[in-house]
Amino acid sequence: MGSGKTHFLAVDFGTGSVRGALFTESGEMVYTSSNDYKTYFPEPGWAEQRPSQWWESFLVVVRKIMDDSGVEKDSIVSIAVDTTSCTVLALNKDFIPLRDAIIWMDVRAFDQANRIAGCGMDALKYNGFGSVSAEWMPCKALWLKENEPELYKNARYICEFEDWINYQLTGEYTGSINNVTVRWYYDSRSGGWPVDFYEKIGLEDLVKKFPENILGLGRPIGKLKPELAAITGLSKDTLIVQGGADAYVGVLGLGAVKPGRLAYITGSSHLMIGHTEEGISQKGIFGAFPDSIIPGLYVVEGAQISTGSVLKWFKDQFISRSYEDEAKKEGLSIYDYLSSLAKDIKPGSEGLILLNYWQGNRNPWTDSQARGIIWGLSLKHTPVHVYRAIMEGVAYGTEHIMRHFKDAGFVPKEVCACGGATQSDLWMQIESDVLGIPICLTQEPNAPLLGDAVLASYGSGVYSSIEEASLQMVKIKKRIEPDPEKRDVYKYYADKYIATYPQLKGLMHDMLDHETGTACRLSG
Repeated sequence: MGSGKTHFLAVDFGTGSVRGALFTESGEMVYTSSNDYKTYFPEPGWAEQRPSQWWESFLVVVRKIMDDSGVEKDSIVSIAVDTTSCTVLALNKDFIPLRDAIIWMDVRAFDQANRIAGCGMDALKYNGFGSVSAEWMPCKALWLKENEPELYKNARYICEFEDWINYQLTGEYTGSINNVTVRWYYDSRSGGWPVDFYEKIGLEDLVKKFPENILGLGRPIGKLKPELAAITGLSKDTLIVQGGADAYVGVLGLGAVKPGRLAYITGSSHLMIGHTEEGISQKGIFGAFPDSIIPGLYVVEGAQISTGSVLKWFKDQFISRSYEDEAKKEGLSIYDYLSSLAKDIKPGSEGLILLNYWQGNRNPWTDSQARGIIWGLSLKHTPVHVYRAIMEGVAYGTEHIMRHFKDAGFVPKEVCACGGATQSDLWMQIESDVLGIPICLTQEPNAPLLGDAVLASYGSGVYSSIEEASLQMVKIKKRIEPDPEKRDVYKYYADKYIATYPQLKGLMHDMLDHETGTACRLSG
């Protein structure tokens, strides 16, 4: 496929940073750079970011790539961008943000979500006619309309992170079929926008604020703005193609483009995405979303909001200096050191069950008011037990979602994983043992970045389809096999994990209501 002189610029806007990378036609990464930005947590369950920081970080990354990669600008033929999804912006007529963005993990709109779930409209098939996630676009938009009505009224545009970035790059206001289908209730098979649904929930004016031009993944948006080419060092002939949600683009970077292989995207949250030929719906999972990645196929989804973020929280808040010192002596990162200790603890962490609902539960309960729980503690337990229990708790959450997939008729034969958790051999082995399914790891660990390169290569005509580009550019490097004996052991603990939430749901909700009311009284 060509001389190797063609490059694609992939840009992944994650929760904590933006990373850019140059790829060849064969999927080889030749240079990468990243830059961080901040998340702000003004209230419990809230999470916001500043678009100006996204853009400043992006410019830093691209300039670094152009200055240091040694790649000629004319060889970079196209760019694709992915971003976090359900990160909502309200913009004026000049596309200037009117407030900080409400990012994906923000669950303040739980009341709006509960009311939307009761509207009885057919659009709720995407939720399996169950609970609605407070993360999704209509919930956040309704929260804005009810709590910041002047700002909502003055917002000419309401859109996703992805849409704003692509506008900054090209001057074109477009929406991704990926985002609008999986989070905005768009249905390409039934006329597009469910206008009656938006009218029913009190957002009759919202569709007019959305992008009119909805593009499939990899479709050309336009050329890079000339003034931006001058600033970044890129060519003004560089083509920008449509991207989507980071995890969904990651499916392409894992080669999970046909039914039978499940994409498992790990990080601050964990997302499970698989293709089906049928439009199945099941309470407890999301979908099936038509044409949202590959035209002609449906997608089913299940996810956990708080996964790697819980492990980081525990490490930052509760791991003492003595562990840090020992890790340095061993020449290990603190994560690798803790994992080296945790691997000697028996499956089940000697009776600990941890519910990783720090920011609520996305699937299968879809409860934004749920919160984290750990039970079974004794004086024997150490921080290392808790560390392992977090990994196991995430794996039990994955198993819980997998059971709902199987009930709906989607039975994956293998899992292909990427992201932060894949750096831990222990965590991946726990996941494989709990699920009883092989887990494949790819040569390029950053699947969203490679997925962007897949889209950029397809959009610029190097490959004839998304599937062809993905299968040519993705390489498998490792396969982790499950231990059947441990699978049997873990079933007991997974069952206890699943049984915990129904027992404590009422207490969780009461506590959150109490704390929210107290915060309002104190602030008043």
